[in-house]
Amino acid sequence: MHRDTSSCNTYNYGDAQYWDARYVQEGSSFNWYQRYTTLHPFVRKYVPTSSRVLMVGCGNAVMSEDMVKDGYEDIMNIDISLVAIDMMRRKYENTPQLKYMQMDVRNMSFFPDESIDSVIDKGTLDSLMCSIDAPINFAQMLGKLLKPEGIYMLITYGDPTVRMPHLSRPMYKWKTVLYIIPRPGFVRPGSFSLTTKSYLEPVPTTEEGLLPVDFVLEDPDSHFIYVCKKMDETELSSMPIFPLTNDVF
Repeated sequence: MHRDTSSCNTYNYGDAQYWDARYVQEGSSFNWYQRYTTLHPFVRKYVPTSSRVLMVGCGNAVMSEDMVKDGYEDIMNIDISLVAIDMMRRKYENTPQLKYMQMDVRNMSFFPDESIDSVIDKGTLDSLMCSIDAPINFAQMLGKLLKPEGIYMLITYGDPTVRMPHLSRPMYKWKTVLYIIPRPGFVRPGSFSLTTKSYLEPVPTTEEGLLPVDFVLEDPDSHFIYVCKKMDETELSSMPIFPLTNDVF
C-alpha cells in the first residue's frame, strides 16, 4: 500500500483516544519537530500576518501563541483530541486571535472551499502517512481548502521520495519549494558547536521534485519544509507530474 513506514510504530496516531490519553498524561506543552523561533523566517516569508491561518494538529504546542506575538491576527487551530482543544481553549480564552476546534483533519467539511489563506502542518501528515489509507487520508485532509495562491506549509521528517508523490498530484495545483533544516540541537560531526550553516535558501531539486543523486544531508535526521503554493491556470500548465507508484514507498 502507499504508506510511509519510515517512522511508524505500533501507536494508532489516527485515534482520538490515543491522543486524549497522551495529553492527559503529559499535560505540559510539547512542540513537534521545530519551534517557531526556527520556523519564523519561513512563515514570515510565505504567510502574511493578515492571513486566515489553519493550524492542523495543533495539540498543546505554543507555535500559534508565538505567531500571535509576531503579529498574526487570525489562527484557527484544530486537533482530533478534545482534551487538547479544551486545554488550549481555557489557556487562550482571552486571546481573540486564536480559535480552537476539535476536528479530524480527514473530514474538514466545516470549512467552505477556498476559504483558507494558509495551512500549517507540523507533523500531522506524518501521522496520517502511517495508515494503509495514506493517499486517501491526505486527499481528505486537504481537499479544496486553500484560496487561489494559498500556501500549504508542511514540516515533516519525510524526504521528497515519500512526500512529493503526494504533493505533486495534479488535483492540488501546487508549486512546491523545498527547504531542509537540521533537528534542534544538531551538532556537525567532528565539531563541538551547533552548526552555523544557513538553511534559508531553497534546496535545488530535480524536475520531479526529488533531491539530486549527489545531495548529502548534513543531518541524517533533518526536517523537510515543503512550501506549496496553489497555482493559477497559467502556472498549472507547466507543472511537472510525479505519478504515485508502489516502488517509491
